[in-house]
Amino acid sequence: MQTVRLRACLAAILSFLLITAIAPCGCSSEPSAPVSAGAPATRASTLSSASAIAPADVAPPPSKTGGFDGAAAYDFTAKLVSFGPRPPASEAIERTQDYIDSQLQSFGCRVDRDAFNAQTPIGTLAMKNIVAKIAGTGQGIILLMTHYDTKRIENFVGAEDSGSSTGLMLEMARLLCARPPQPNSVWIAFLDGEETQATFQWSDSDSVYGSRELAARMAVSGDLKKIKAVILADMVGQKNLHILRDSSSPKWLTDLIWRTAAQLGYQDVFKSGETSTSDDHVPFQRRGVPAIDLIDLNDYMAEGYWHTPEDTMDKISPRSLAIVGHVILESVAELQKRP
Repeated sequence: MQTVRLRACLAAILSFLLITAIAPCGCSSEPSAPVSAGAPATRASTLSSASAIAPADVAPPPSKTGGFDGAAAYDFTAKLVSFGPRPPASEAIERTQDYIDSQLQSFGCRVDRDAFNAQTPIGTLAMKNIVAKIAGTGQGIILLMTHYDTKRIENFVGAEDSGSSTGLMLEMARLLCARPPQPNSVWIAFLDGEETQATFQWSDSDSVYGSRELAARMAVSGDLKKIKAVILADMVGQKNLHILRDSSSPKWLTDLIWRTAAQLGYQDVFKSGETSTSDDHVPFQRRGVPAIDLIDLNDYMAEGYWHTPEDTMDKISPRSLAIVGHVILESVAELQKRP
């Protein structure tokens, strides 16, 4: 009799577990990464994080931003942040590299990988640049850049620095890799090793390792002289974003981007003041290449989030990502027209 009861109990438990397994689960609170091979994050992935996004920070539809999907860029950023702190030569950055690589391949991009060893004050560190190369019909190159590593600070997940710009460039690659060839190639470089040590003291010798490596390799290959312009994005997803003109960049390049932003109606984000920042664009500037840095470091420092564990996804605005992505996209189109 006990055996019969036990069998009945086990059958009931198995039945309950089967029903539970079949039923849909809506318990995930983390934004998911885009799952379709060549598509942006869908509304399903965006809805998972919608409750954390204020109405003023909702991204405009891609039909209003040249096809650039700010919600998809946000979801790419969330996926990067989910890997946790990503300092160079860490297990987390290896997972990040695999993710970036796989996404670019799923978009149909040609992907070049440059693994190198950097000599740093904390020893030799393995690093990797990942470059999506969208071939053009001519010889020119328009180079877009972001860094994907985070500073070596405990619990620093870098949603704004460097998640936002990397999420933005993944969405840019999804869009551009699917388009017909333009007069100039567009390279989108995902750089390692912007900074390595847990110190707030910026050092020219202990920074921008990936950018220095890329510039040197392009000089050797002869591709450096083919670059028409470099546009670096860094810290471009924060709420209440204000990007100032880069005083170290060529005036014609700054004017082109700010004029494009004004024509699109984004004067509230692309402001008229000036700033200058040491960043991944500097190695190219030093080699005589026109380069500009799009960054809002001043506001993030003032709010106290920069280089702290507080640099998290709740600081990120899909609207900001959509605006900067739209401006870069249209600026690339303007650069394509230049002889």
